[in-house]
Amino acid sequence: MMNLDFILAMAAPAGGQAQGNGGLGAMLMPMVILFAIFYFMLIRPQQRKEKERKQMIENIKTGDRVMFSGGILGTVTNIKENTLVVKIADNVKIDVLRGAVSRILEKGDKAPAEDEK
Repeated sequence: MMNLDFILAMAAPAGGQAQGNGGLGAMLMPMVILFAIFYFMLIRPQQRKEKERKQMIENIKTGDRVMFSGGILGTVTNIKENTLVVKIADNVKIDVLRGAVSRILEKGDKAPAEDEK
């Protein structure tokens, strides 16, 4: 009866090492390249945009005209830790979370117009 060592020795190539298709490095290389592409094309630009957005939100000051993600336009009258008090009309002030700010409008900017169809 043949033992397992003899069978494995017969199956092994003459050089003593098994010849693979490039080994582990060749298998991992496409995955590393794919991850690098995803990082530089998707993840890194998104992180940069988020960093710019956080900086914009931190730089809001009293008197700035802002637009919120819901489409509300107003002028900041008071700044609290996590919220802004915004005047949206005469005698109408609302508290809004800082994270809802989508844009700070400059002095000459008008409200963005909707796409007309």
